[in-house]
Amino acid sequence: MTRTPRVRRERGVTETLLSIVLMLEAAIMFFATLAIRGLSGLPESLVLLGGFGFLVLLVVVGMLQRYPWGVALGAVLQVAFVALGFLHPFMFLIGGVFAGLWVWCLVRARRIEESRRQAAEGVQ
Repeated sequence: MTRTPRVRRERGVTETLLSIVLMLEAAIMFFATLAIRGLSGLPESLVLLGGFGFLVLLVVVGMLQRYPWGVALGAVLQVAFVALGFLHPFMFLIGGVFAGLWVWCLVRARRIEESRRQAAEGVQ
């Protein structure tokens, strides 16, 4: 008995770019958690639990970027990422850079998808 290969769903540009941003943030969150653990006066277990919990949340939301509510949730996570600056001031800068990257990717991806749609329809 042969199995039919599963047809892969085509990912949009918006989904791809926003997922990449969130996965990069998850990688940064790993190192930020370790830095905040060593530099803040907060209990170590609280920092590790919160940091790695946020990391997992970034990865999960990164996989949900195909849905409009997933994109909205990703935007909320950008605000939360910037707010980490209250734990360590340098995170204001890092969070701001990633929030800017998020907005740029969202705007640019939507433009690319719109131009692809118009090209498919024959509109110029």
